Amino acid sequence: MNMLMITGPSSGMGKTLVTLGIIRSLKNRGINVSGFKTGGDFIDTKYIAEASGKRAGNLDRFLLGDRGVKESIAMNRGDIGIVEGAMGYFDGMGNGFENSSYDISKLLDINAILVYTPKGEMFSAIPKIKGMVDFPGSKIKGIILNKVSKTMYALLKEKIEEYINIKVLGYLEENKDLEIESRHLGLIQSIEISEVNRTIEKATANIEKNIDIEEIIRLCCSVELPDYIYPSKRNIKVAVAYDKAFSFYYGENLNLFENICQVEYFSPIKDKKFSQCDLLYLGGGYPEVFKEELSMNYEMRKSIKDKADAGGFIYAEAGGLMYLTDSIEQSFMCGVFRGQSIMTDKLQRFGYESMELSKDCVLGKKGDIMTGQEFHKSIVQIDGEEIFNISKPNGTREWKCGYVYKNVLAAYPHINFLGNMKAFNHLLDTIENNI
Repeated sequence: MNMLMITGPSSGMGKTLVTLGIIRSLKNRGINVSGFKTGGDFIDTKYIAEASGKRAGNLDRFLLGDRGVKESIAMNRGDIGIVEGAMGYFDGMGNGFENSSYDISKLLDINAILVYTPKGEMFSAIPKIKGMVDFPGSKIKGIILNKVSKTMYALLKEKIEEYINIKVLGYLEENKDLEIESRHLGLIQSIEISEVNRTIEKATANIEKNIDIEEIIRLCCSVELPDYIYPSKRNIKVAVAYDKAFSFYYGENLNLFENICQVEYFSPIKDKKFSQCDLLYLGGGYPEVFKEELSMNYEMRKSIKDKADAGGFIYAEAGGLMYLTDSIEQSFMCGVFRGQSIMTDKLQRFGYESMELSKDCVLGKKGDIMTGQEFHKSIVQIDGEEIFNISKPNGTREWKCGYVYKNVLAAYPHINFLGNMKAFNHLLDTIENNI
């Protein structure tokens, strides 16, 4: 599989839109293109999936391990794989470049294209770009200038190619019609934007006109990957909540469930009930934004509470945890856990973490360790024991999370099961042994 990374010196350079346009341009050429995102992002992957026409994957050395990064790619094979880098090219865990886009491009040995948006500068951009290109191990092999005029592009291109041994592949002018709105946890979800395809097509048309797509194809590097062999099928039915309130799922998790179990999707907002299932999976999302609609669906809330009370298996992450409390702000939720979810004006938890189980649960035995990540502005006030002992991989900060009620487990951390297969298999074994 041939692969290429699209990156930038920092967030806010416009690399998401460039990535979407390049992916759609390749797709329009009849190429089977697969999309990926470095890091633990849930929202950009949905836009990438929209552009490519198929589910996108996450590439993250902390959450997946080196083997898991390549397995994620193998799950999403295509003729060409385009990877959007998170944050800045060299920005990794803590104050280093570990698990950065740079780190992953080196692991896969793939080239990168730098999207650079000049901000109040002309020649000063040259040494900045040169430093990134010439840094030891850098895989940057091309430059795209973003939000520049045709005249400014010509001036910068001349100096970049004069002082840096690299080719400038093209440019995009600033266009307010192509900007995607943000929310407190990132971009507005693609599922909420009716014009998302039109936005991608507009970006694609500009990219086709002003960027050298053939050179982009030439810069792709071959990555050798073994086939991914899914574990044996299980006689387990999984109901997955998926709508505008709940859409934060790792594609690898959905791939695993879909290929091993029977999966049906439902909407906690629109549907009155979910189908009979052995496991109810409530992912993250924006339940706080759609709390009134969720609250109005009394039948769904009651059916989830009834399943919990009857000893049914429910696994919930982040927004799913919030939905299982008594309320979000003043809106009634499922009431599985006695307590409320409250929104704050700042991030409460952010980034990677290790979780050690303090007691047996559906994900493992006491002492088992998993990797995950959190990103939320809410807090929950729940009267109950917490079974995850959580610590930061780089730092001394520690806290607890993870709530259990009968066969329900809910917590803020998102877990990518491809990097935590022991926990995934324990979950399925537990369910299979009790049905």
